[in-house]
Amino acid sequence: MPKNQDVIAIYSRKSRFTGKGESIGNQVELCRAYIRTAFGDAYADGAKVYEDEGFSGGNLNRPDFKRMMKAARDHQFKAVVVYRLDRISRNISDFSALIEELGRLEIDFVSIRESFDTSNPMGRAMMYIASVFSQLERETIAERIRDNMHELAKTGRWLGGTTPTGYTSEAVKTITVDGKSKRACKLKVIPEEADIVRKIYDLYIETDSLTMTEAELLRQHIKTKTGRNFTRFSIRGILQNPVYLIADQDAYQYFVEKQADLFSAPEEFDGVRGILAYNRTDQEKGRATVYLPTSEWIVSVGQHPGLIPAKTWIKVQESLERNKSKGYRKPRSNEALLTGLLWCRCGNRMYPKLSKRFTAEGKPIYTYVCKMKERSKRSLCNRRNAHGNLLDAAIVEQVKSLASNDSTFLTQLEKSKRFYTGNREEYDKRLEDLRQQQAETQRKINALVDSLADFGDSTVAIHVRKRLEELHAQDTELQARITELEGLTAQHALSGIEFDLMRQLLTVFRDGIDEMTVEQKRAAIRTVVRKVIWDGQYAHVVLFGAVDEDVDWRDAADVLPALDIRNPEGAEEDTEDLEPFGDVDYEEEETSHDIPAETPWGEDSK
Repeated sequence: MPKNQDVIAIYSRKSRFTGKGESIGNQVELCRAYIRTAFGDAYADGAKVYEDEGFSGGNLNRPDFKRMMKAARDHQFKAVVVYRLDRISRNISDFSALIEELGRLEIDFVSIRESFDTSNPMGRAMMYIASVFSQLERETIAERIRDNMHELAKTGRWLGGTTPTGYTSEAVKTITVDGKSKRACKLKVIPEEADIVRKIYDLYIETDSLTMTEAELLRQHIKTKTGRNFTRFSIRGILQNPVYLIADQDAYQYFVEKQADLFSAPEEFDGVRGILAYNRTDQEKGRATVYLPTSEWIVSVGQHPGLIPAKTWIKVQESLERNKSKGYRKPRSNEALLTGLLWCRCGNRMYPKLSKRFTAEGKPIYTYVCKMKERSKRSLCNRRNAHGNLLDAAIVEQVKSLASNDSTFLTQLEKSKRFYTGNREEYDKRLEDLRQQQAETQRKINALVDSLADFGDSTVAIHVRKRLEELHAQDTELQARITELEGLTAQHALSGIEFDLMRQLLTVFRDGIDEMTVEQKRAAIRTVVRKVIWDGQYAHVVLFGAVDEDVDWRDAADVLPALDIRNPEGAEEDTEDLEPFGDVDYEEEETSHDIPAETPWGEDSK
């Protein structure tokens, strides 16, 4: 793996420009000031700045963030500094994946507001905890927005934006009880466009096919309201839009059965007016619109006339859902816990794939497959796949066991605590002595430098220069000893409070990990597990704090704890029979920098 360049990156984000508070410029200057203090002027002046203004922290789809991550993968810097944790993301899943990737690239992450870094278990644990609170804040904001939608739904008015085909928006002026004028909008039918909408519904009912409906509209040269040809996507949008649905009793019963959030009484479903549905989609900059289930809609009777009878509209929805299930279905979201942590003994990453089998409880069975095995068609690696469900369950049990008093991980933490409390005072005293000696040496150097001008070219100046060289060498040696001691005091040093907090976190994981979501389980595992190595039969867990030089990768079973995860009889799947998960990037071809790659056939083929 190429070495990261000796440069530091600054990332800043703000949802919208305000010109005050934590502006983009303020964030950058605060980060630069931190870098100047921690690393020096050269690093601060040469920092690479990435800025995203006008983008939400709800996801990572931001232009400069993507540019920064591309530079990170090209190893263009060694650390990322942000002003505050939520400038990166308010989503715990995105955040944990980001920290994992930066760790794999050997790039440090620093948040100056929370004083977090990723170089020790405590920093990682605290980062995940803080990201949970950031996500909680985001969900609280979303709840307030939903409350506002509830209030708007009571009015049944059009809120603006692109009007649907068949309608235009018109202003309605009303006078309130206190004599004030109030202006609102409602939808008004455009007859010729309304006829096109009815034709689309008729064609789909007749053909039961989006493709055939599209073909017939093209044949008849029927265009959209913007003069373009209809596509299957635009046709589906019209067919799914409840704005055309006539609010009759069939419509009311449909939304009751679908458990939508109804804000109109049964008597308001008068068989004339149409429906307005709020919160139908989840739209975020940088990604495709996600349609939410009907149970999350906020529904009210609008002030506009409907176009399509409820029986017809409901029949179309049932047909669309039925046809969708017949077509290609994108594989489900990734449920594998070790994505990004699991490596094959050959030195290549292992990815989860979905099999066609199910457990006794009806859960899909997934398998971890070596990337090299798949790419080389078994010629460069032929180890057995890892049974994903069994391996994940075993790792969860290992994390739970770390809270026990006799666990190896707690033993390592105890050693770190004893070092901190036992040796730290002595080291601090030695550091103070060395710094005083260095200050005195530098004082003498400055005094001799000032005196050189008085001696000019005399022989005394020769002795002064010789003495200056001796003092300079002494200063260099003192600085080296100071740097060495500072490194010793920082390495693996946990205070008593930090140690107790880590024990409490492990206890929380032990008692509650079974009830956690997939994302929370991943976060818990990544707090203490650095990687897992699969040798075809055993899984070897490497905890944070383990020194790579102490691990003999050629005989890992004698060095690392081994989890026996032999596949059940017949569980080995042909990789061609496995389906990819929908949200896993299978294109990465990086090799783990700290797992030595084997010879083409591997040691155990000799």
